Amino acid sequence: MGSSINTDIILYRRLLSHVVPYWRVFLLSIVSMIILAATDPAIPALMQPLLNGAFIDKDPDTIALMPFMFVGLFAIRGLAGYVSGVSLNWVANKVVMDLREAMFVRLIDYPTSFFDNNRSGSLMSRFTYDVTQIKEASANAISTLVRDTISVVGLLGWMFYIDWAMALICLLGAPLIGIIILIIKRRLRKMSRKVQDTMGDIHHVLNECFDAQKVIKLYGGQEVEKKRFFNTINSHRRFAMKFISASAATGPSIQMITAFLLAIIIYIATQQAATNSLLVGDFVSFFAAVAMILGPLKRLAGINEHIQKGLAACESVFNLLDTDVEPQSGNLNLTNVKGKIEFRNVSYRYPESETEALDSISFVIKPGETIALVGESGSGKTTLANLIPRFYELKSGAILYDDVDISELSLLSLRQNIAYVSQDVVLFNDTVRNNIAYGDLESASDEAVWAAAEAACATEFINELPEKMATMIGEDGTRLSGGQRQRLAIARALLKDARLLILDEATSSLDTRSERHIQSALENVKKGRTSLIIAHRLSTIENADHIIVLDKGRIVEQGKHSDLLKQKNHYARLHQVQFREHETV
Repeated sequence: MGSSINTDIILYRRLLSHVVPYWRVFLLSIVSMIILAATDPAIPALMQPLLNGAFIDKDPDTIALMPFMFVGLFAIRGLAGYVSGVSLNWVANKVVMDLREAMFVRLIDYPTSFFDNNRSGSLMSRFTYDVTQIKEASANAISTLVRDTISVVGLLGWMFYIDWAMALICLLGAPLIGIIILIIKRRLRKMSRKVQDTMGDIHHVLNECFDAQKVIKLYGGQEVEKKRFFNTINSHRRFAMKFISASAATGPSIQMITAFLLAIIIYIATQQAATNSLLVGDFVSFFAAVAMILGPLKRLAGINEHIQKGLAACESVFNLLDTDVEPQSGNLNLTNVKGKIEFRNVSYRYPESETEALDSISFVIKPGETIALVGESGSGKTTLANLIPRFYELKSGAILYDDVDISELSLLSLRQNIAYVSQDVVLFNDTVRNNIAYGDLESASDEAVWAAAEAACATEFINELPEKMATMIGEDGTRLSGGQRQRLAIARALLKDARLLILDEATSSLDTRSERHIQSALENVKKGRTSLIIAHRLSTIENADHIIVLDKGRIVEQGKHSDLLKQKNHYARLHQVQFREHETV
């Protein structure tokens, strides 16, 4: 129990540290809450002179003053309530924005393995749902703790002032209420985590449905997806109801304890009234304070619900923020780049795999040389290409760029000197120009962007677009064909003009005519540039300086196209299979 409380305190301290930059507005909200809470005891306090002075003693000064005092009191309460509500929510929204920004800044620096092991739906849920829970929970919790605690203390003080014995009876319920809160606390935290997890599941199912909507329609998967989505939202509903059930049990339990205490107080008050030891105004004022204290007490009892939601969300968000980013092991910068790449006995195994994706790979790509990697699916071609920009970290062997181990290079310097076009083309919902001149390339001149598009044979279709370079291409380039999308990605790589060009099956979605254009363009841009080409179509790499054949993560053959055909081994068999497929087509 102690460890759990310590963890909760640490989480809330960390959350409050994000409030520090806005301490002035936060202080304003706290002061406003204190003023608002301080007016709570004033209401029953005014009841005493109202009844005793106005109704019993018929005092004309009291009769004249009471309406103005009530109007003034509620004017102060209204202003304080407005200022506290607006200022606290302003701070809460700023904190939410800062947390989202901090998460995103960390997210884009996480290693590729992180995205391999985490579902996009779960990550999106942290940005959209969890961080919102922090805002709602923290704002409600702070408001309740400050305002209602002061209200309870003030009202109790007034009750003690009127009759300490009856006030003491009210305090007898505090230990019982504390026990109830402790019992329910653990259940609320557990259910809150489940609610967050299932919200991530909902995001995941929706993302898959959006991405695979054509496959779902083509293969009649509508009923399967409807059932899967129903099961997911039903699971979320069940955990949400368990959370609500646990939370709802708090109020009635506390109300029953309070009812027993009120019954005792009423009995004592009536006994005192019978002996004239308690005036009507004093009794009504005391009872009004008891009635008013029930609301703050109920909210303080229910604060556990908000705190557990907030802490569970804090755990989720802070776990994301605490995840290690890509290791910045090197600090050297590449200068006078030539483009030489060397693999020295490189082996790599994915964390969940029992077999090596790459096994003892060694070869050298000379500056300006074009090397092609070929092999069946799963042979390790893409893994090998992903190791050069350090998308994955080596555990065995070494990769050298211009005779410098890439682990000793800064990631910025390494990646600035690599242009990469993957088989999975990534485009953004932006203009054609901004997709070519992306990131560090955004300051490129229009002439340079157009030249890159021309070299990638993209100008032909760009000229046919409504606004040419200024045309919005839709989410992930959905308004373009597969071949057009790949040509834009190639144009982006060409505009970067890096010494090392990696093409991971970059022409796989091009028609024959476009592919010929691309091959002709690549012959020109490869001059003076080291090129590593991963190709499924062997016809695209016949003119490569050197071809490396991979099979199950090992190099089984290497040489020129003509030499490998003569050997009548792996490469020759691959070539023969593709030749037959081409003949069939």
